[in-house]
Amino acid sequence: MDLQRIIHTLRMITIFSPMKRAEYLRKKKLFRHVGKNCMVMFRKIPLYSQLISFGDNVWIASNVSFITHDVIHHMLNYKVREKRFAENIGCIDIKDNVFIGSNTSILSNVTIGPNTIVGAGSLVNKDIQNGVYAGVPAKYICSMEDFMSRKEQAQKNAIWHQSSENLTKKEIELQWTAFSGSQS
Repeated sequence: MDLQRIIHTLRMITIFSPMKRAEYLRKKKLFRHVGKNCMVMFRKIPLYSQLISFGDNVWIASNVSFITHDVIHHMLNYKVREKRFAENIGCIDIKDNVFIGSNTSILSNVTIGPNTIVGAGSLVNKDIQNGVYAGVPAKYICSMEDFMSRKEQAQKNAIWHQSSENLTKKEIELQWTAFSGSQS
């Protein structure tokens, strides 16, 4: 990791708000583009971050990996010394209105189109758009409209958390009561 990347990563560690982290990335121009109303949970600046672009209203959960390159060429160049293999490098383009769940890996040369949700733990290895995707590799689950309709139905019984701070004791107990009732 070069010194500038280390410095920016250390700065990202000290920024507690994921919205302010996105603002920092935008202000420092560490990515090709970071749109408005973005949130990033990651703190480590990926290698070749200028090959990554975020549109407006992009929300990135924890431990998302942006893989803009591979290092297979090093192993091949050592194994087959009479040939030279180049590093595979590519772009990642994330369009507007996208949510990417925790522990997702996004490979190079991929576009995540507008109005897309990627479920936690997914592998995005090809272009996707307009819908909900999950799995390894990520597969289409349903349309965004279907997802929002299901979410709206689920919210009728939801216990609403009122602040951006920790849950209150009452909210915790309500959650456990609802959870216990759903397990019966």
